[in-house]
Amino acid sequence: MDKFDVIIIGAGAAGLFCAAQAGQRSKRVLLLDNGKKAGRKILMSGGGRCNFTNLYTEPAAYLSHNPHFCKSALARYTQWDFIDLVNRHGIAWHEKTLGQLFCDDSAQQIVDLLLKECETGNVALRLRSEVLSVARDDTGYTLELNGSTVQSEKLVIASGGLSMPGLGASPFGYKIAEQFGLKVFPTRAGLVPFTLHKPLLEQLQTLSGVAVPSVMTAEDGTVFKEALLFTHRGLSGPAVLQLSSYWQPGEFVTINLSPERELDAFINEEREAHPNQSLKNTLAKVLPRRLVECLQLLGNVPECTLKQLNSRQQSELVESLHNWRVQPNGTEGYRTAEVTLGGVDTSLLSSKTMEARDVPGLYFIGEVADVTGWLGGYNFQWAWSSAWACAQAL
Repeated sequence: MDKFDVIIIGAGAAGLFCAAQAGQRSKRVLLLDNGKKAGRKILMSGGGRCNFTNLYTEPAAYLSHNPHFCKSALARYTQWDFIDLVNRHGIAWHEKTLGQLFCDDSAQQIVDLLLKECETGNVALRLRSEVLSVARDDTGYTLELNGSTVQSEKLVIASGGLSMPGLGASPFGYKIAEQFGLKVFPTRAGLVPFTLHKPLLEQLQTLSGVAVPSVMTAEDGTVFKEALLFTHRGLSGPAVLQLSSYWQPGEFVTINLSPERELDAFINEEREAHPNQSLKNTLAKVLPRRLVECLQLLGNVPECTLKQLNSRQQSELVESLHNWRVQPNGTEGYRTAEVTLGGVDTSLLSSKTMEARDVPGLYFIGEVADVTGWLGGYNFQWAWSSAWACAQAL
């Protein structure tokens, strides 16, 4: 039977980084994953360029039932620390928008960085390893794998959440938490597109592929100012993905379709200059024409000239475009979700070490814990920070 100081389950962002850090601190580390490749989710993130952190990372960008939990780890291993590591590996990167950092070349560079760091730490990596059972006694943890048994003093769960099941996501980490008596908050898909009820979906389907700047507001008052994308299934784009983490089934979202231009004043100016211009052509100066035509079919845009538009119609029109209320039917679910909301109750973990308070030697890092970041590199930074904090304690 092979014995190790630490066994880490899950060779994603958190697991790879934790293994590398622990190995470089002279621990004998075994890293297990059920897939045939390490870092599968990293490889397809950020359109294949990996949005590996965010310049503006701060605790306020994370959702959790225990909002203070993430503060310690984020403060001790920051975005600047990971950027420094990326620079040391000679990886060229750029800022896209809102502090989002991407590789110039490919996400493979981040996976290669992590594998090289693991190599430096003499980490034993075993892929296609299914964990059949986990047992604990006074000496530590015994794991039955498909074909062998391994033992270690300490066990780190970095198996991720339920998002993107096609990449091997599974509830394994939650089951281990429950096996050892830890509470797991209900999970749901986060950073995910909205689906729409049939009548509205059919009316908006002609807009598939149209994107507009927007300000979107959830019923709890959370606001995101980013692009909105119409799709053949509903609504997507950064604004929608962000808001989906704050939306609850049955709630409405409010969309400002013209955040840069106050439409009441704009229509008045245009009426002065071009009284005989059609309202549709006027709005097409600030909104995509296909959107204006669609809103006209929905009855939001009257078919008239500017001088024919009366004040009641104008105020209703302006209200409907600046505060368009939409009730999503649901979300596309885990299949396309970038993250999983909920997970292992962090009030039962040490915020300094990620160790379960009542189960010595058992740790939870990354997405499996109830910490979910905004879109834009925040979840990768949580993976690096929680993994680093854990590795220091191992």
